[in-house]
Amino acid sequence: MDPTTLDRSDPEGVIGLLADACSNAGRWGEADVLGTLNLIDDESRAAAAGLVRRGRTFSLSLPFDTNGPQNGWRRRTNPVHTMLDTGVDAERGIQGFPHGLGGADDVVAMPLQCSTQWDGLGHIFDHGWAYNGRRAGDVVTSAGDQVTGIETAAAAIAGRGVLLDVGRLLGDDVEGDGGELADGFAITTEHLRACISAQGATSTVGPGDIVLVRTGRLTRAKREGWGQYAGGPAPGLSITTAGWLRRTDIAAIATDTWGFEVRPNEFDEAFQPLHQVVIPNIGLFVGEMWNLDELAADCAQDGSYDFWLTAVPIPFTGAVGAPVNPLAVK
Repeated sequence: MDPTTLDRSDPEGVIGLLADACSNAGRWGEADVLGTLNLIDDESRAAAAGLVRRGRTFSLSLPFDTNGPQNGWRRRTNPVHTMLDTGVDAERGIQGFPHGLGGADDVVAMPLQCSTQWDGLGHIFDHGWAYNGRRAGDVVTSAGDQVTGIETAAAAIAGRGVLLDVGRLLGDDVEGDGGELADGFAITTEHLRACISAQGATSTVGPGDIVLVRTGRLTRAKREGWGQYAGGPAPGLSITTAGWLRRTDIAAIATDTWGFEVRPNEFDEAFQPLHQVVIPNIGLFVGEMWNLDELAADCAQDGSYDFWLTAVPIPFTGAVGAPVNPLAVK
């Protein structure tokens, strides 16, 4: 689909066209719950393990604390961390343990998608339908996602990661931070291909890969403050990339933005239309708010943009998304 001919007055028509063209419904059988994660197999993981040369590890997660990106929009808040037992309790001997033993315990309350996270397949529906042609109400109830809960992906998201640093290629390097795209910048298939070409052979994208797209939006938020990072204007993928996301057969994609796709969205009236295509129709796992700057700087320095990536979600039973601390190893 050509972004220059996108009918901005017809989100329903465009979404319907892309949903039909990109659907993976039934591809891995009627009972499938993994979607595109089926494309990561044992052979590809073994090959990806060979990408570890230096043993350098990068955490791609933001901190989980009260200083996070959430501002209450859509009832999402930052984590609340509470101590149940402390060193003060231990010093005063009020914990009830024998022979001088003391300890500390804590609890965290938070939305599961408040910081670095995966969207599960039960997170988004298309006209009341969930991934693999299931009725949304048969999948997610008040008890949670009974079919494609995030726990089904607990051992699946590990393999070859590829960084596409579109921000460095096409953005402004404001303070030597690696390049940043402007809010509202729609990353097209042509931009993705140009980035792959510029970065070289290690950026080739194919079946089973976990693709990370750096826009530089998080870089700016870390420098200037969160502002409207959560839910506000941002660079991101154009809805016109849906065909590329399907044709390449990637297993998952993650960005350094709050919402993965460009905001404002590309229609006169819309809310996250690319989500509506890729999650319930393609069955694609989408990651958001990933901290890619340190990895991107290293990739730019050594010219290698692929690596071993372990990014398994915390397996909260029945959850439609989950926190993750992705580890890239080069």
